Amino acid sequence: MNYNTKRRVAALLAVPALLFTAACGSDDGNNGDTAGGVAEIKGKVGAKPEISVPKDGKPSDETVVKTVSAGSGAPIKGSDFVRLDWTVEKWGGGQELGGTWAAGATGDKAPRRQSIEQIGKPSQQLPEKVLDAVKGKKPGSRILVQGTAGDLIGQSLNTSSGIAAKDVLIWVVDPVGAASVDTKAEAKGEQAPSEPGMPEVKSPSQKAAVITVPKGEKAPKDLKEQVLIKGDGKKVEAGQGLIAQYTGVKWEDGKKFDSSWDHGGATAFQIGNGSVVAGWDKGLVGKHVGDRVLLVIPPSLGYGASPQSELSKNTLVFTVDILGTV
Repeated sequence: MNYNTKRRVAALLAVPALLFTAACGSDDGNNGDTAGGVAEIKGKVGAKPEISVPKDGKPSDETVVKTVSAGSGAPIKGSDFVRLDWTVEKWGGGQELGGTWAAGATGDKAPRRQSIEQIGKPSQQLPEKVLDAVKGKKPGSRILVQGTAGDLIGQSLNTSSGIAAKDVLIWVVDPVGAASVDTKAEAKGEQAPSEPGMPEVKSPSQKAAVITVPKGEKAPKDLKEQVLIKGDGKKVEAGQGLIAQYTGVKWEDGKKFDSSWDHGGATAFQIGNGSVVAGWDKGLVGKHVGDRVLLVIPPSLGYGASPQSELSKNTLVFTVDILGTV
């Protein structure tokens, strides 16, 4: 859900790094040619890593990409959707600058927030070079990316954060899962008519849905949902990354405010842990891959808690095609 997840959820990274530069640095096979040291990574994949640097050591003067531990399964492709754990700290600093293991990232009962990304597309949490290092690795791997902030983050480095371009940053990334989904895919099957009082939905292929709010009908005060197309895929679990097509309109005037089709097709986000509006968490966890779901979300489960949002007082209507999970 680009409108909420990609633009409105604060990145965990304490070093803002938007509009990252392109292409990856050195490959696994080049590490022996670098001058200087490389951080040592300890700990099991899935748990927060322990990072140490050589005492009185000088860091490598080249960007290093190293597979600390190899996973299993199919290698991650250049357009796969991935779910990642990660952390980053400054060489010799010993202080975590950001990451999914950061204290207070989520509530005690919610799954830990992780980065949900598509390889080859810009990220608001990981520099392009760091995300690109995941390509070709296998889920369950642990990857080290070490290099200067100037090289890894580029011109978008926010120097007011206290990180200089010459400072060496150490990233550890665990790809938890990966999935290949066509970004132009959509739910298949006969669509059920909307239930009484629910908006009417027309779903032209490869285009944003046309959603018509019933005239004279008051907006519901509670979450309303209906499965328009029933899929036969796996059940969506809290904490997974959900890959979807969606269209959203305002109940009050029926105007579209966002659609995945306006952003190049399917997008992905983590579900069931507060990364998206509560109406999505409540309405989509427990549904199945292949479902087309109609949601009517009151402000209390939408953007009501964000008065700065232009949608804070609106009841939101979405159709969501669940294409896969990661």
